[in-house]
Amino acid sequence: MKSLKFKKGIIVLIISVIFQQCAIIRPGEIGIKQTLGRIKGNELKQGVNFYNPFSSKIIRINVRIVESFNTLPLPTKEGLSVNTEISLLYHVKPESANDVYLKLGPNYEEVMVLSNFRATAREISARYYAKELYATERNKVEKAIAEELGEHIAKYGFVVDAVLLKDIILPPQMVQAIQEKVNAEQAALKMEFVIDLQKKEAERKIIEAEGIKKAQDVINTSLTDKLLQYYHIEMLKSLSSSPNAKIIMTDGKMPVLTQDIK
Repeated sequence: MKSLKFKKGIIVLIISVIFQQCAIIRPGEIGIKQTLGRIKGNELKQGVNFYNPFSSKIIRINVRIVESFNTLPLPTKEGLSVNTEISLLYHVKPESANDVYLKLGPNYEEVMVLSNFRATAREISARYYAKELYATERNKVEKAIAEELGEHIAKYGFVVDAVLLKDIILPPQMVQAIQEKVNAEQAALKMEFVIDLQKKEAERKIIEAEGIKKAQDVINTSLTDKLLQYYHIEMLKSLSSSPNAKIIMTDGKMPVLTQDIK
């Protein structure tokens, strides 16, 4: 019985030693083996990797897309400072994991990514007015920050996936002033539309009047005495076919008045 317990203990000890000598690299991670203080070999891919726990350790670098949420005061073109809620999405290039750790250490996000992100965000926002950041140019600001930051940190092994300007926090008086200005601009655009519509309506009436005048000119030039006499005869024929008796008063040329006799 004691022999059986001893064997089980040996088995458990062996299994624990084996597990201590392996590291599991999960999807979205890159492993770095550090032996006696030195980084040796290439990056470790996902799966089980064996190592000597007495002389080595495994450092895991996250290569998934990471969101870093920040609340930053940003300057504007008119010299104001506005509070913003802004997110940075970035990831470490898998093939650059060794270099990132060697050059920047485990605190690489703060050392390289966020420090450059804050500086770039301030530089870009200073090119725009507060109204543009708040309402009209948000997409341009996001794109400009992402592109410029990407240029700064790409050589260190990072990729900028997106910059999201989630909220601009302005004083209530500034928000009201911006809204009033936007409303005034919209009212001006509406008035321009109304004036343009009225101009087009006036042009339509002029064209219509010119058309009527041309039609009248054509009629006046085509109404000869013989044509009028022809219409006179045709009208008398129509009157004669009526079942009612009629009195026709005329000057001998054209009918002046007709009256039915019931």
